[in-house]
Amino acid sequence: MAQLKPQPAPERVVTDEYHGVKLEDPYRYLENLKDPEVADWMKSNANYAKAKLNEIPERQNIIKKLNLLDTKTESSVTIIKITENDHYFYLKRNANEENGKLYHRVGYKGTEKLLFDPDMYKKGTGLKYDINNIYPTENGDKVAFKIAANGSESSELLIIDKNGKQYPEIIELVGNGIVSWLPDQNSFTYRRFNSADITDVNRRLNTKVYHHKLGDDYKKDAELFSNTTNPELNIASEEQPHNYCHKNSNKYYGLVGTIDKRIILYHSKISENYKPEKWEPLVSKNDEISDFNFGKEYIYYLTFKNASNYKILKAPYSNPSIKNAVTVVEEPKNGSITDYRVTKDGLYYAVTEYGIQAKVYFLANGKSVPTELELPFQAGSAHLSTINENKSEVWVTLSGWTSPTKRYLYNPSDNTFTFQPLTKPIDFPEFKNIVSKEIMIPSHDGVMVPVSLIYDKNIKLDGNNPVLLIGYGAYGISITPEFSPEFVLNYVSYGGIFVFSHVRGGGELGDKWHKAGYKITKPNTWKDIIATAEYLVREKISSPEKIAICGGSAGGILVGRAMTERPDLFAAAIPQVGVMNPIRMEITPNGPVNVPEFGTVKDKIEFRALLEMDSFHHIKKGIAYPATLITAGMNDPRVIAWQPAKFAAKLQNANASNNPILFYTDFESGHGIGDSNTTYFESIADVLSFAYQHTGHPKFKPSKQISKN
Repeated sequence: MAQLKPQPAPERVVTDEYHGVKLEDPYRYLENLKDPEVADWMKSNANYAKAKLNEIPERQNIIKKLNLLDTKTESSVTIIKITENDHYFYLKRNANEENGKLYHRVGYKGTEKLLFDPDMYKKGTGLKYDINNIYPTENGDKVAFKIAANGSESSELLIIDKNGKQYPEIIELVGNGIVSWLPDQNSFTYRRFNSADITDVNRRLNTKVYHHKLGDDYKKDAELFSNTTNPELNIASEEQPHNYCHKNSNKYYGLVGTIDKRIILYHSKISENYKPEKWEPLVSKNDEISDFNFGKEYIYYLTFKNASNYKILKAPYSNPSIKNAVTVVEEPKNGSITDYRVTKDGLYYAVTEYGIQAKVYFLANGKSVPTELELPFQAGSAHLSTINENKSEVWVTLSGWTSPTKRYLYNPSDNTFTFQPLTKPIDFPEFKNIVSKEIMIPSHDGVMVPVSLIYDKNIKLDGNNPVLLIGYGAYGISITPEFSPEFVLNYVSYGGIFVFSHVRGGGELGDKWHKAGYKITKPNTWKDIIATAEYLVREKISSPEKIAICGGSAGGILVGRAMTERPDLFAAAIPQVGVMNPIRMEITPNGPVNVPEFGTVKDKIEFRALLEMDSFHHIKKGIAYPATLITAGMNDPRVIAWQPAKFAAKLQNANASNNPILFYTDFESGHGIGDSNTTYFESIADVLSFAYQHTGHPKFKPSKQISKN
């Protein structure tokens, strides 16, 4: 049936004052997601948006292509955990299945056995469950795993043995972070949320690490590490405690952190009853340590203190404080250290130059000079995995924009790589003409920004090319080259150019690149992507009528501010589950932990930075805005659904163009984590078809209108 265009959300102005600045918020009432009026408005918009997207004729063909690619791939493996005695536990999704299932085998060539199928869990409830992490015991006799419904990330923790027998307890509200098995292999530590309600502002405050013994009632589990058990550590309410038990050093390692990549780390001896004896400090925020790893005799630290591209330190277990650490890998002159692992033979680490070209090095025990490994092929990204510091095995997973992801076992004794796929290798001849190009473009202040272009080598770069321009720019996270036939290459197959702008706020050029795009420097993030679009126009690669911009989550800031600052530069904009109203983010359940990245309204300078990055408050009435597709997940625990909802409502009322402003809320999904395969494919089809429709591709132009405007 034809869908009527929803009525605009009425304005009901609320005025706030911050540091003498008065702000009008006409859509504050949309923050009450439990209000039936709000729910009805969101549902009517979702129905209308889906109807309009379904009008795009090529959308269904994209979904067909995605299903064909899925069938061709046969299966995909995501998380792999290997124990010291060679037990493999992993998540695998076969073609035409919605989610990954938990499998087990002994040895790489062992017989595969299905342990747990999430599709059968609580069947009949209407909930869609997804396994989001697995934690096997050291001896491989059992595995704990987290499973959550409808993208909520409110996980339940289940335990199953290697023969498929499930333990009776089901631990609810297990938070993100480590599940760490203790030496007895029958108990573990974990962190728990306070509430399943993603709108509860106390959900993630004052969380605690608990100790659980198999067979016990988890509701009676003892607190092991928290601001109540350890008031002397002054753990703030928004800081998240985590615990890791390390067998070789016979110690607990307590980590305290937020979204700030500077961790706080403690350690403690383990008593006979598995309680920590006394937490002693190892690392403070001033040490600027972002990660730690374990060797046979040393603890290793990754730091960006006086080393924007990072360096690696080590300290002995006998005295592991950062004060006793020495440098073992100096800061690279070119590129940043992006990954590192320790085996019994030495230290492996990956360096990525400009976020686009990866190299891997090995520093053998007793040596001071590392050796660069000759990789099987030139890769854009390299990820390392090991069993632990007692074993020699190290796997290197390589990928690139046009190079399928491949996993290799490296043998240091003869310097060889052995291809070890856990699924059938697949070639993609249909993408043989697709190439990638890496360039540096000047931004608004003359700073050179890395940009990646992926396109068919046979197209003419004449200014008429549709472009899908992607950016993120937050938390120091890099957009690294990954092979994506579903999203990137599918878009390119229609003749467009896929462009990644590695904007400031990310980590492509080290910590300095991150610091150049957060808090008061955040405008560089969207100004970099504006500069990228201007470059594409200036060099006659594309034109404003042909450029669509897209970004998700924190990338919503980039998209929202680029389109509000330069609405003339983009034909379409697609903020996905985006942060669109940062001024109000701090009062959301996930807001306090994000203060180190974006700032707080309590501080006058940081408030002004938040206001500058707030897309909602930069919408102006009477401006012709580009066609916009705004998405939200009702179960999203990271960016609450009213953030994009308020932006959509204001944009719909302010827009002076005839371009559609569509707002789609998925009421059975969250932040995209744990989405079913069908939901994932639908999302890709929505983005690609909307982008192509509004950048003028003839295949995506509706032949007739079936809905009333």
